[in-house]
Parts: sequence; C-alpha cells; structure tokens
Amino acid sequence: MSIAFLFPGQGSQSVGMGKALADTFPEARAVFDAADDALNEKLSTLCFEGPDEALKLTANTQPAILTVSVAAHVVFSKRFPTAPAFVAGHSLGEYSALVAAQAMSLTDAVRAVRSRGTFMQDAVPAGVGAMSAVLGLPPEKVAELCAQAAQGEVVSCANFNDPSQTVIAGNVKAVERAGELLKAAGAKRVLPLPVSAPFHCALMQPVVPRLEAVLGQFKDPVVPVVSNVEAAPNSEGARIKALLLAQVTGSVRWIESVQAMEKAGVTQVVELGPGKVLCGLVKRISKSIELFNVEDPASLEKTLTALGAHHG
Repeated sequence: MSIAFLFPGQGSQSVGMGKALADTFPEARAVFDAADDALNEKLSTLCFEGPDEALKLTANTQPAILTVSVAAHVVFSKRFPTAPAFVAGHSLGEYSALVAAQAMSLTDAVRAVRSRGTFMQDAVPAGVGAMSAVLGLPPEKVAELCAQAAQGEVVSCANFNDPSQTVIAGNVKAVERAGELLKAAGAKRVLPLPVSAPFHCALMQPVVPRLEAVLGQFKDPVVPVVSNVEAAPNSEGARIKALLLAQVTGSVRWIESVQAMEKAGVTQVVELGPGKVLCGLVKRISKSIELFNVEDPASLEKTLTALGAHHG
C-alpha cells in the first residue's frame, strides 16, 4: 500500500477556493497569511472573493493555486501522518510538490511562481501564441502531426495529459494548421484553450534566463519529487533548478509520471488543492490506482475516513 500526493496546475482555479479550509483550520489560515506577507498583497482575498478576471491572470493564478494546494497539504498531512512515497505536480503544481517535499519554502515558492507567471505573460505578445487540447488521438500521432504543421514556426506537444488528451502549443497559425491535420487524422475534438500564453513550448524561451535569476537554492526533498520533464523521481536539491528551467519550454510528461509512480508501487493518490482535474487524468491513465482529493473540509473528511479504513 503506497500513496502519492499530487498537486494541480493552472486551470484548476475557481473563486472561493481555499476559503472553507482557511475558515476552519488555523494552520490553513496561516498558509494564506504567509502568502499575503510574501507578496505584500491580499492574495487570500483574491482566492476567496475574486474577481474571476483577476484570478485568471497567469501572474495571479499561479501563486493562488500554489497557496491553496499548500494549505490543503498542511491540513491533510497534520491528520494523515503517513509520508507519501512520491509527490508530483502538473506544471505549476511541481512547485507545490517541492514545498510539500520541503525542498523550498512557501515564501520562496509563492514569489517564484508570481515571477514565473509574470514572465510567461510577458514572453509572448497577445495574439501571437495559442494552445489547443486534442482529444481522441494517441500522443505519438499528435507529436508527428505537430512536426508536419510547424513549417518553420513553433507547434509542439505541451502536455501529455492522458492517453486520449494531448495539449499543443505554439504560434497561432501553426497551432491552427496542426488542428486541421489532427481533425483530418481522426481527432474527436480540437479545442482552443483560453490561456494568456503558449506554455511549455519553445516560445517560452525568454522566460528561462529571467526565472533562473529569481530561483534560489533548493534543499534535498524529503520525499522524491517526480519531475514533469523527466517523468522520474528526483531526490537531489542540486538538480531542481535545472529541472524547473527545462519545464518552461519542455512538455509536461504526465502520463509517464503517473505510470512511473504506479510501477514503483503506488496504489493510491491524493490530489491536494482546488478541483479534481488530476484525479480525472489519473483515472484515464491507470485502472488500478484509487483516487482521493482534498480541497475543503468535506473532501478532507471523506478522504481521511476512506484512508483511515485502509490504514487500520
């Protein structure tokens, strides 16, 4: 019986997230207070009350989701003393996983992802980049058709989310060309995504030197962190910065990350943070992993009860 903690990425945000945790548990409130102090602004109010337009801005979304995820982790781990075998996060969620693994402090992480979000928004002028979700084609087919569609521009696989969902990113026209090829090849749907920048592709290269300048030193994680770019566990603090920088332009290898954990004996995952996006992806990657999530007191209670039964 082995458990992994997973942390969501951008797209899981919603106004009101984390409020019930902060209202119910002083340790969750303390996480929000620390994040507010780190940014010298009321990030907590943005999470709890919105407005949605402001919460959707990448520079706000990233620290907001991270803070809610860390609050959920703090509350859950206080009541569930079993250490996970692995932690992993989807894109931005990798930073939440690093906080959970004590490789970086909450303060450093909140500031880092605020900068990361700002740099990503700045990297590509509005209207130049795009992302689309491709449903119903195998990942290798999507990669092959992106290569055909590029024609000197950028379009590539940004997220390998589950066996039937791959997200592509790049220049607007190249993403459109890829979309046509993918539909012709039998994709069920190609859905343009409402994002402010084309994440995880070569157009994000300007982010890398700027992010490198703000990332500090990392400690060795107390739990192995499965990184997005390698889809393999890492326990060395000295390697973390390079992995996070490679993640900016590299693909999120989520399918392989989940498969690596499963192969290493993980039988249960707990998604910590807003929403249940990762539970949905894991369900489509593995038939055997049991899924739990913690985002508010009700889901916390439900998960603890279920796992309490398992852990005698």
